[in-house]
Amino acid sequence: MAGGGNRLARCATCRGYTACTPFDRINHVGPIYKYAVVVLLLVVIFSLAQALYYMMTDKDNDKRMAWALTRRIALSLLLIGMVVFGIWMGWLQPHDVGQ
Repeated sequence: MAGGGNRLARCATCRGYTACTPFDRINHVGPIYKYAVVVLLLVVIFSLAQALYYMMTDKDNDKRMAWALTRRIALSLLLIGMVVFGIWMGWLQPHDVGQ
């Protein structure tokens, strides 16, 4: 291109040729953030299942079960914080139930 005209770059998220600015790329964080929240939720469920397994198999020592439950609580707090932060940033939209 002669004269330094606008060059359109291929956007990986939009899958189209757009003139994305750095501010526009912030809007592409939403889908990645949603996947991260779902993965963290699955890790919390896995930790809960792990604690159940330790409770059933370890009859004399509850230390592994207690650590698994402690990890689950910490991960659950992180998950709640991520959901609140995602709503605040506009990456997650809660449903309007009852309206």
